[in-house]
Amino acid sequence: MATIKHTSSKNSDLSAAERYLTFQHNEYTGLPILDERGRPKLRENYLLDTLECGENTFAMACLLANRKYGKNAQPSDVKTHHYIISFDPRDATDNGLTLEMAQALGLQFCKENFPGHPAIVCAHPDGHNGVGNIHVHIVIGSLRIRTIERQSHMEKPCDWQEGCKHRCTAAMLRHLRAEVMELCQSVGLYQIDLLKGSGDRITEREYWAQRRGQRRLDYANAKDAASGLPIRQSKYETEKAVLRKNIRSVLRKATNLEDFSAWLLQEHGIALTESRGRFSYRTAGRTKPITSRKLGDDFSKENILAVLAENAERQKTAALHRADPNPDKVSRLIDIQAKLAAGKGVGYERWAKVFNLKQLSKSVALLSEHGVSTEAELAQRIDELQSQYSEALEVVKDLETRIDENRELSRHVSAYLQNRKIAQQSKHAGNPAEYQETHRAELTAYQVAAAYFKAQKITKLPNLKQLKAEREELISEKAQFYQKYREAHKAWLDLSTAQQNLEALHRAESRREMTRGGLHELDK
Repeated sequence: MATIKHTSSKNSDLSAAERYLTFQHNEYTGLPILDERGRPKLRENYLLDTLECGENTFAMACLLANRKYGKNAQPSDVKTHHYIISFDPRDATDNGLTLEMAQALGLQFCKENFPGHPAIVCAHPDGHNGVGNIHVHIVIGSLRIRTIERQSHMEKPCDWQEGCKHRCTAAMLRHLRAEVMELCQSVGLYQIDLLKGSGDRITEREYWAQRRGQRRLDYANAKDAASGLPIRQSKYETEKAVLRKNIRSVLRKATNLEDFSAWLLQEHGIALTESRGRFSYRTAGRTKPITSRKLGDDFSKENILAVLAENAERQKTAALHRADPNPDKVSRLIDIQAKLAAGKGVGYERWAKVFNLKQLSKSVALLSEHGVSTEAELAQRIDELQSQYSEALEVVKDLETRIDENRELSRHVSAYLQNRKIAQQSKHAGNPAEYQETHRAELTAYQVAAAYFKAQKITKLPNLKQLKAEREELISEKAQFYQKYREAHKAWLDLSTAQQNLEALHRAESRREMTRGGLHELDK
């Protein structure tokens, strides 16, 4: 799953961002790592490009913009904005994500969402945690150096006018999350619904508290190990992380709110309170509770009640369903006779027989999981799954079309609103020809938008905020149907494989019966 994170900087040293992206830094102190000669060490692997900088460096482009518009002179002014798109670690192996591909996606994302800003786009092959998550840094100067076309998520003229500063509002972040989802789904990368909130809301402060705490714990454990003392704890957890873990441990087994609240208090000393329709959790030793909003959406009242209801329903039907949420993949049976004829030995034959037995066992378990007991039911279930994933795919494609249409309509509405005043003034200009030549681009955009509305028979101008809300809902709905498509397609593949295995077993039994019949004839 790809995520996007934002930070802003008031650092007057505009070259610091590029140094951080190209040189190695201590992840705890932020200081550069020096070589044996005392010089900063370059990162081993990265890709870096600049946009909207012309022939200047990023720092020089930002400095010239600040001087031109007379802004960012105070220490309290935000000079740059830093966005990080982190891709799922599995994308590299499962979906072929490379550093070059990530950089191209980052450049595309920056051009579409931060036009008019000097920018650095830099892809790194790994993050702080060392799990191989390719990520892209996008650093933009806070000042916009040219007027851009108004987009649906932009609320005020300062969001598109030249000489104004970038605003990372809630609407902007929501727009960027939707764009990240669209970007990943368009190239087949893993992605979750970023518009539905975060299950664990881990802030930058909590993240670094955990990292620094782990560093201190590792140092203390190393000293204890050298002294021969036992190591009692190897993983450091913040107070919020422990609270999340304890809540989840109780939530897994509780089936109603009364048990959930009582077990939290009995087992972990956590008091559950409700205020204004929201849950809060107070641990032992604290006077002020921690709200569910600070822990994440998984701990909200709505989600807790939903999980408790699911637990109660699951408890009723637990005997009817297999508990394994991730069953092993079913593989096709090996044609042992064909392999032996091709030159395989006795050892391979023994291994293949065991392998086939395992696959038959998995196939039978899979059929039981889907409630299939006959070949006719199996064929019917396969047809149903094929219809389900085909229908889901059709819905996804339809939603993609509607999203594109919404984007196009929003673009024309933005252009129409942005240039309407210029078009009206052209009627009263002293020199119409000169005025139209000066504002040719704006008038053309206005006329194209008007022609589009006429062709689509739109008589009332749509509201940009409503279009934006509709597009976000479509994107969210598309993510849900895309997940349904993947699940149905996987189930179809597994059952189809199981069906082929059963057919292969029947063919093998038929061959054995024919062989036995031939031997009986010879005996007679």
